[in-house]
Amino acid sequence: MSEENKALKEKLLSRRRNGYDRMDEAGRAAMEAYCADYKRFLDAGKTERECAAEAVRLAEAAGYRAYRRGQALTAGDKVYVCNRDKSVLLAHIGEQSLAQGVQIAAAHMDSPRLDLKPNPLYEDTELAYFKTHYYGGLRKYQWVTVPLELRGVVALRDGTVVQVKIGADPEDPRLVITDLLPHLGAEQSKKPLAQAIPGETLNLLLGSRPISGDEEDTNRVKLAVMQLLNEKYGITEDDFTSAELEAVPAVCACDIGLDRSMIGAYGHDDRVCGYAALRALLDLDKTPVRTAVCVLADKEEVGSDGVTGMQSAAFDTFLEDLCESQGVPVRACLEKSFCLSADVTAAYDPNFSDVYEKRNSAYLNYGIGLCKYTGARGKSGSSDASAETVAYVRELFDREGVIWQIAELGKVDAGGGGTVAMYMANRNITTLDAGVPVLAMHAPFEVVSKLDCYETYKGMRAVYRAEK
Repeated sequence: MSEENKALKEKLLSRRRNGYDRMDEAGRAAMEAYCADYKRFLDAGKTERECAAEAVRLAEAAGYRAYRRGQALTAGDKVYVCNRDKSVLLAHIGEQSLAQGVQIAAAHMDSPRLDLKPNPLYEDTELAYFKTHYYGGLRKYQWVTVPLELRGVVALRDGTVVQVKIGADPEDPRLVITDLLPHLGAEQSKKPLAQAIPGETLNLLLGSRPISGDEEDTNRVKLAVMQLLNEKYGITEDDFTSAELEAVPAVCACDIGLDRSMIGAYGHDDRVCGYAALRALLDLDKTPVRTAVCVLADKEEVGSDGVTGMQSAAFDTFLEDLCESQGVPVRACLEKSFCLSADVTAAYDPNFSDVYEKRNSAYLNYGIGLCKYTGARGKSGSSDASAETVAYVRELFDREGVIWQIAELGKVDAGGGGTVAMYMANRNITTLDAGVPVLAMHAPFEVVSKLDCYETYKGMRAVYRAEK
């Protein structure tokens, strides 16, 4: 190639580069330190309640205080609201008036899981089980024969809330959902993956030892299990009616690969972006020019509905309260605000290349993935950011040295997915999707690149520090 054409190619054509070819040793050291903290966050928070509690703990350690409606707010103030113990909203008040808008990073903390049914406990042929109802878009066959923990709360009639955690400590027992042995599974093997494991068979195995007594008594194993739960937590079977108990994988976050370049864990979607959004806010070393807001929402995996989801009025109320402290109409703030909808995207997997479009896929180690639109097929369920919005983020990330890429979520008609972006855009907030590429998304054990995790944190930081 002639020198002239080489120069023209450098000037005109796009060139993807692996992030490791762009990151220096200092950056790699910072990446490793950040990812070590992220793994600790994952292990501390396997449910949305636990993530909210951990976010509050970290925020208070960084100087944030619970917001009280009507309190005066000035530049530099750091406040948060924990909404019903499941979602958290935080703000670092900036130098400019809220009339100039705010810089928002919005992620979610819920992940696919198995919830216990309201009447979960039963016995069948002297084995005790919990019946479950799966939450979110999980693939049911992936959740059998996997060691599981039980985490959540039981609310008693007197108002007491009992914390339940079984399987988290090394000496704890684990729970499991059994599968059919291959010797008897010929007919099961003929079924499509989506039908091989019916939802009603996702039953957690609890015990097999009957309580001592009359051999003719029924439900002796169920009673023995209930006795153990009563001794430890003081609950009865009727208390399951007002419980939120979640079965989650009994696995700790760990490094993946001989080179330790990746992290494997349950719940990357979307705690990998939620932690980045939170940590970037807490790490701001000075008062931002524009008020920086972090939203850690619940219920995204089931449509963002409910009082703790992104469609609720909780966010609007929080922002309206902030605006009232400065005498600013909330609508004036919203129309000048920017939101990075921080949610994961699909990482290109060469084992399943037929559902990806290579030129428009996100790749591990190429940085935070921008998504102009999500949705399905004809962009259904998408906010579809404007060209000007994408250009704004390009310039911002390049100026702040953030390694980024832009991608779609697989081939046009292969499926699709959604985020909280359209709910922010519906509020008249300029919004763009961006997040970490994930392998095996929604599986009990997902994989992400450390580099992409760190660059997503840098991207969130760049949004908070933006002056316009």
